[in-house]
Amino acid sequence: MVEDLPGNMSADDFTVTDNLWFVMRDLTRPNAKRPAYVLVGEAGIRYFTPMAWKIRTIGGRRERRWTPVIHDLLFVYSTRRELDPLVENTATFQYRFMRNMHNIPMTVRFEEMEHFIRAVSSCESPQYFNPDEITPAMCNRRIRIIGGRLDGCEGYLLTTRGSRRKRLLVELPSLLSAAVEVEPEYIQLI
Repeated sequence: MVEDLPGNMSADDFTVTDNLWFVMRDLTRPNAKRPAYVLVGEAGIRYFTPMAWKIRTIGGRRERRWTPVIHDLLFVYSTRRELDPLVENTATFQYRFMRNMHNIPMTVRFEEMEHFIRAVSSCESPQYFNPDEITPAMCNRRIRIIGGRLDGCEGYLLTTRGSRRKRLLVELPSLLSAAVEVEPEYIQLI
C-alpha cells in the first residue's frame, strides 16, 4: 500500500536517514539519452522502474528497445539525505508528494515493493495496468502462491475472457498493477 509515512510513524518521527522506497518522477523526454533511472544507477542507488520491450521507429528503422512502461514513474530505495542533493541538482528529477500533505513524499512499504519486484522479475513479459484499468470483474478471487518462484506472493487471480493462462495480479495501490503468469498447481484460494 502506498503510504505517506513508513509504518505507524508520525511526521515528527520521519527522518532523513530512514531507508525507504520513494516514488519519484522523471520529467525528461521519453527519448532522453540520460533518463533519471540511468542517473540514479550511476549514483549507485538501488532503483526499480517497470520495463517492457517496445517497437520504436528511429531514423526510418524499426528497433526493439527495453524502455520504461510509464516514463515518469521511478521507485528509489534510499534515504532523504542521499536523494535530496540529487533532486536539487537535477531539474528533471523530483519526489512525488502525497495529496493534501505538505512536503511529505510518497513511499511504498518495503515488503510490498519487494513482492512486486520479485513477481515482475519472475516473468519474461508481465502486463502492466494503471489503477483505473482494473475492473472488479477482472479480479474477483484473492490468491496466494504456494511453492515455485513466487512462493508467498499474494494478489488476485486475473480473469481474462478466452485465456487459459492463469495470471497473478500484484499491485501497488493507486500507482500500478502487474499481471504475471503462474502455474495452476501453486495457486491457493484465500
